[in-house]
Amino acid sequence: MIYLDNSATTRPSPEVLESFTKASSHFFGNPSSIHGIGMEAERLLRKSREQAGSILQVQPNEIIFTSGGTEGNNIAIKGAALAHQNRGKHIITTAIEHPSVLEACHGLESLGFEVTYLPVNADGFVEAKSVKNAIRKDTILVSIMHVNNEIGTIQPIEEIGAIVKDYPKALFHVDYVQGFGKLPLNIDKSHIDLCTISAHKIHGLKGTGLLVVKNGVRLFSLAHGGGQERSIRSGTENVAGIVAFVKAMRLAKEQQNEAVDKICELKKYLINQLQSMAKVKLNTPATGSAPHIVHFSVPGYKPEVMIHALEESDIYISTKSACSSKSADESAVLIACGKDRSVATSGLRVSMSYETTEEEIVFFSQQLKKVIQKLSEVMG
Repeated sequence: MIYLDNSATTRPSPEVLESFTKASSHFFGNPSSIHGIGMEAERLLRKSREQAGSILQVQPNEIIFTSGGTEGNNIAIKGAALAHQNRGKHIITTAIEHPSVLEACHGLESLGFEVTYLPVNADGFVEAKSVKNAIRKDTILVSIMHVNNEIGTIQPIEEIGAIVKDYPKALFHVDYVQGFGKLPLNIDKSHIDLCTISAHKIHGLKGTGLLVVKNGVRLFSLAHGGGQERSIRSGTENVAGIVAFVKAMRLAKEQQNEAVDKICELKKYLINQLQSMAKVKLNTPATGSAPHIVHFSVPGYKPEVMIHALEESDIYISTKSACSSKSADESAVLIACGKDRSVATSGLRVSMSYETTEEEIVFFSQQLKKVIQKLSEVMG
């Protein structure tokens, strides 16, 4: 099997599964319980929080464990908006954010908030000056993703953060789900107030993630209850999932240091192969994009037909974000980039991991050529 849909989810690593099983078996207590078993679980939870903080270079108490990227983004956006609506109701984001950001913003619009959706250029880049031009006295939140989950564009987060910091009423939220473990991001240097990460994008388990909430940032809780996670996200903590997630974080950072050059080379090879195919249109920018994502279109060919044809060779790729892949055929990201409809309705995404091999990318390239050739013959 050649699995090239790692931006949707990754295969959990054996070390992560082992950590989860051990924690589930030996530290099953409720961390809020005051007896010995509960206190053991609480100590393990505290250690995990310290390790996560160390990896991200933030304070341990700035780590809020969540169920993943969608919940983290919703807590950040809705929590910030509801907590600070008395000082303004204006939010800034981009037209190519993850659905969990865009839909959260749409929900807030129904409550009377005003949202500015910044445009992007043909490669999916948002210019920092467009943030500066859009920001107002009543702006309370700017939410911009680090790496686009569909085409891989890297946004100028540090530059944008420098702009937002000059507006003390505005918080800066970054969706770091696709970037973590692939690209560095200094949260403090970028003046980020809120930052989202998900476990299952880095060989962790589904249903775990975190939100960095910098000290001094006030959020309205979306889950009131026992006061866990600084009363931002109440509920009994998923200790085993958190332990496994932090293990995945450590492994991802090690691989980032050791193996990122390898997937950069694989990406370069794949882009060269795609550019040699007459019918293929490349959507991922050749520069300024993440090392693991390559997005392209084959206009005139339905992406689901291409995907199922490749699946016959035991190759698995996707069309776009898994959170929107069953919705309308047209890619909202590609439309926002100004692509014509034939390109926007025929997009395909290859997303690699550190486990991806050169042999797999070579074989994929060969099979893709064969599939396009076969479909060309069928369609005349």
